[in-house]
Amino acid sequence: MSNSNNSFILFIILLISAICLNGCSIMDRVVHNSTLPVLAQDELIRPYIKLGRIQVTREVFGSDYSLTPDIKAWGLAALQQEAEKMGADAVMLPEVTGRSSSNGIVPTTEYRATAFAIKFK
Repeated sequence: MSNSNNSFILFIILLISAICLNGCSIMDRVVHNSTLPVLAQDELIRPYIKLGRIQVTREVFGSDYSLTPDIKAWGLAALQQEAEKMGADAVMLPEVTGRSSSNGIVPTTEYRATAFAIKFK
């Protein structure tokens, strides 16, 4: 075999390995024990001001076995973490969604968590 054939085979092996392991390698786990409450509109009995809308997006290429069973917990933890950075007292109206698509042979999944950060008066 020539040197160029060996390089091509090595490239293909590395490409396949990267595709198979990609879902695990780009995961940034949100491990955070926040004390911020997550509230629905009818749970708000005190006056508050909205600090802003929070949106956390994560795009995963390949398989995402580590998040599949607990997507909502990931989204709520990510929202609480961002709200804490803003100095919020609570997170209001959370929504966690996921959408899968395929770009050629590599499937992608986009997770999105949105909510409002609020501060009580």
